[in-house]
Amino acid sequence: MFLFGTESINWYFWASFGRTIYTAMIHKHLLLLLLTITTLLPCRDVGAQSAEWIDAPVLELIVINGDSVITVPKGFSVEEMTLTHKTNNIGIRMSTGDSLIFQYYLEGFDDDWGLWSDANVKEYTRLPAGDYKFRVRYTNLGSFAGEMVVVKFKVLPAWYETSMANISFIILFIMLLWATYAQLRLRFAKTRYMLEQIINTRTEDLIIEKDKTESLLANVLPKNTATEIMEKGKATKMKYNFVTVLFSDIQGFTKIAEQMNPEVLIDELDSFFFYFDSVVERLGIEKIKTIGDAYMCAGGIPEKNRTNPIEVTLAALEMQKYMEQLKSTSLKEGIQHWDIRIGIHTGTVIAGVVGHRKLSYDIWGDTVNTASRMESSGEAGKINISGTTYEFVKDFFICRHRGKMPVKYKGELDMYFVEGIVPELRDSEGKPNDKFFLHLQKIRLQDVEDIVLKMFEEEAPPNLYFHNYYVVSDICDQVDLIANAEQLPEEDFVNLKLAAMFLYTGYIYDYDNAMDASCSLAESTLPKLGFDQNNITEVKRLIRNSFNNKIEKEADKILHDARYNYLGRVDYIYLSDRLSREEAENGKSLSRQEWAATQADMLRKHNFITNSATMMRSVSIEEQLAALRS
Repeated sequence: MFLFGTESINWYFWASFGRTIYTAMIHKHLLLLLLTITTLLPCRDVGAQSAEWIDAPVLELIVINGDSVITVPKGFSVEEMTLTHKTNNIGIRMSTGDSLIFQYYLEGFDDDWGLWSDANVKEYTRLPAGDYKFRVRYTNLGSFAGEMVVVKFKVLPAWYETSMANISFIILFIMLLWATYAQLRLRFAKTRYMLEQIINTRTEDLIIEKDKTESLLANVLPKNTATEIMEKGKATKMKYNFVTVLFSDIQGFTKIAEQMNPEVLIDELDSFFFYFDSVVERLGIEKIKTIGDAYMCAGGIPEKNRTNPIEVTLAALEMQKYMEQLKSTSLKEGIQHWDIRIGIHTGTVIAGVVGHRKLSYDIWGDTVNTASRMESSGEAGKINISGTTYEFVKDFFICRHRGKMPVKYKGELDMYFVEGIVPELRDSEGKPNDKFFLHLQKIRLQDVEDIVLKMFEEEAPPNLYFHNYYVVSDICDQVDLIANAEQLPEEDFVNLKLAAMFLYTGYIYDYDNAMDASCSLAESTLPKLGFDQNNITEVKRLIRNSFNNKIEKEADKILHDARYNYLGRVDYIYLSDRLSREEAENGKSLSRQEWAATQADMLRKHNFITNSATMMRSVSIEEQLAALRS
C-alpha cells in the first residue's frame, strides 16, 4: 500500500483482485488445465533452465515502513536483512513481464501459500519478531513456472521481549516479591514486638499482683495452705499428732486499756506483736492469730517436726526477755509497764482454713484448750508449761515443778515454770550455744530421714532396684552403728548422717549424674530444716568423696564402710543381681559374664576400713567369690 501512494495502490489492488476473480470464474477450466500441464511439465529453475525460455522475475525493491526504499539492481541479490521491532512493516515488489502470475508465501508467518495473482507486490505489516524467508512461485500459464526464495530477513524483538529482559523481569519480580515479603515481615515483627511488650508489661503487672496476693495470703495463711487454696480453691483440714501451742496474754490489760490513750495502746500492742512475729518466723513457728491482747502460735504445723516443743519454748523465753526489758525501761521512766503470761502445751490438733470471704487459718482440739488453761493458770512474767511439754524439753531447759494445779474442766495437771536454758547449753548471756543447736540438730536428723525415705517411697522410679528405700535405710543404720562404735564426735556425726541420707537421692532425679544431683538436693533441702551453710558444705564434701572413693577424715571411712556393707552380707548375690538389673535398664548393660568379672574384681580389691565394719562382716571375700562363680 505504500509503494506507489495510497490512491494508486488501492486502485491497483482492487484491479488485480478483480482480474484474479474474473479469471478464476470465466476461465476456470482453462486455468486449471494450464496449471495441471505446467505442473506436469519440467520445472525450469530461475538460474538455469528458465533462461532458455523466458526471464525469471527478480526482486526490484523493498520498502520498509512505507518510507525506506531499497532498490535492488538487476543481477544483484539481497543478503539477509535485519529489521527492528519498530521497522516491522515490509513491502516487496517483483519484476514482471510476459503475463506472469505469482503465488507468495512468507515462511515463518503464513500458514500456507497465497492465491495465484498477477500482482507483483506483496506487503506485510506488524510482523512479530522472528526469522523469515519470502518465497515466490510464478508461472506464465504456459510452459514456464518456477519457485524462488526472494529474500531472507529477521525482525528483532523489542528490548522488553528479549530473553535478557525476561530474565531481568523475573529477577525484578522476585526482588519485588522479596521486598514486599521483607516489608510485611518487618511490619509483622514490629507488631509482634509491640504486642510482646504489651503482654510482657501486663504479665509483669500480673506477676506483681500475684506476688502481692501470695504475700498477703502468706501473712494470713501458711505457705502450703495458701498454695493449695490458689490451686484448688479450698484447703484440706488436717490432723497433726505432735503440735506445741503457745498462748500469751497481757496481765491486767483491761485496766490498762481504760487508763491509756487508745492510739498509744494500739501502738504498744503493735510493737509487741511485731517482735513476737519476728521471733516465731525465725524459729519456724506458725502464727495463728491475735485476739485483743492475746497472741497465739503453734509449732509443728503445717510442716511436721520433732523439735517443735523446744522451738516454741525457746520462742517463749525470747518473748519473756523482751517484755522484761520493756518493764525495766518503763520502771526507770516511771510509766505504765506491761506484764505477760505465757502458757504452752503439746498434743494433737486439727488445723484448717475457715471462712469463705475472709479466710482464717485456725487450729482446734483439746490441746488448744489446755494451752489456754496453761496461760490463764500461770503468773505474770512466767512461762507455764504442761507436764507433757516438759517431757520433751527437760533436757534443754531448767523447769521448776509447780505440782498438780487445778484446771477448769481438766482436773489437776502437772505444771512447770520454765526458768531458762540448762547451763551446759547456754552462753554467758543465757542464749543457746553451739552445743544446744547440735543437740537440736540430732533430733532434726529423724525428721530429715523421714523426708528422704518418703522421697524414695513416692518419687523414685520403679527401676531403682538397688539404690532404693531399703538400701538407704540400711546405710543410715550402718552409719549409726559404726559411728557409735568408733566414738565419732557429735558434730561430725550429724554431718555424716545427713550425707548418708542424701547419698543416693540423686539417682531419683538424674541417674547419670547422681553425685551432683545428690549435692544439689542436699543444698536446697537442708536450710529449710534448720541446718546452716557449714553443715551443707561438709555434707557435699562427704558425698563427693564417697562417689570418688576418696578418704580424708574419719567420717569418710565410716560412710565408705556403710555404703559397701552389702559386700559382706549373706544377701550379697541377691543385691548384686538387683544392681546389675538396675544398671541394665539405665543404659549400662553388661553380659552376665562381664558383670560377674567386675564384681569379682571389686570383691578382691575391697577392704573395710574401720575395725567395727570389719568385725561386723558376716561373709568372707572367699565365700562371696565362690557364690559369685556358682
